[in-house]
Amino acid sequence: MECFSQFNLVVRADNQPRTIVRVGEIEVGGEDFVVMAGPCSVESERQTLDTAEAVARHGARILRGGAFKPRSSPYSFQGLGRQGLMILAKAREVTGLAIVTEVMSECDVPLVAEYADILQIGARSMENYSLLEAVGRSGRPVLLKRGLTAKLEDLLRSAQLIVECGNPDVILCERGIRTFETATRNTFDIAAIPVLNAITHLPVVVDPSHAAGMREIVPHLARASAVIGADGLIVEVHPAPEHALSDGEQSLTFAMFGEMMRDLEPYLSLRHALSEPELLTSERRR
Repeated sequence: MECFSQFNLVVRADNQPRTIVRVGEIEVGGEDFVVMAGPCSVESERQTLDTAEAVARHGARILRGGAFKPRSSPYSFQGLGRQGLMILAKAREVTGLAIVTEVMSECDVPLVAEYADILQIGARSMENYSLLEAVGRSGRPVLLKRGLTAKLEDLLRSAQLIVECGNPDVILCERGIRTFETATRNTFDIAAIPVLNAITHLPVVVDPSHAAGMREIVPHLARASAVIGADGLIVEVHPAPEHALSDGEQSLTFAMFGEMMRDLEPYLSLRHALSEPELLTSERRR
């Protein structure tokens, strides 16, 4: 696709290997379907540790949790800041889960990078180029979320800047875009996953929580994501969603998360079965 050719550092090219983002022993973009899960906001040590232990028990590899929160209203809970980062670090120590958390300002990149394994760029920050340059120099993998009204071209432009600044470890995230539809929080652009897989060598994950906006739909979007070729998920989970300080309506309970992970198993098996003939064909061509 000609419109993407300008992003030479992130688009596929002849003999260009697929990027695998390694976080310890975890490989995003490899053979495994990597699930990141946890609360929208770090509210307390007990809430975060309970959630970390629950999602780890059900198969998550990475704990998500917001220490700094970009809220629509300045009067909403804004996160615990450094204290939240320290709580996330303790959860990693207890469970062995890696940590992904959002950074909102280039000034905070060194602080967040001190505690996090993956730096998240939220949808509202996708075109904050000063921030992108800072995470490009951070030495940490970056989870780059698609902006609310961004085209795929815009998403790849932001990814190109991060890589250009010296950081090749970029994970793209489809989290729904804003359209005229109001039945869900956002519109899940499911076609974005195969398109991105075709044009870029970067791994692609899906955030079904923000795409749906309601917890009942999240498992359905998760299954669709697994089948269509996503490399993983980032899902919101909370011990008591009805009391969550942010995004409670789209957060799964521990039981719902466990059920979702069990339900994904046959879809992931099907995905592996479908990929085996492709691998055999590739071997024969060699």
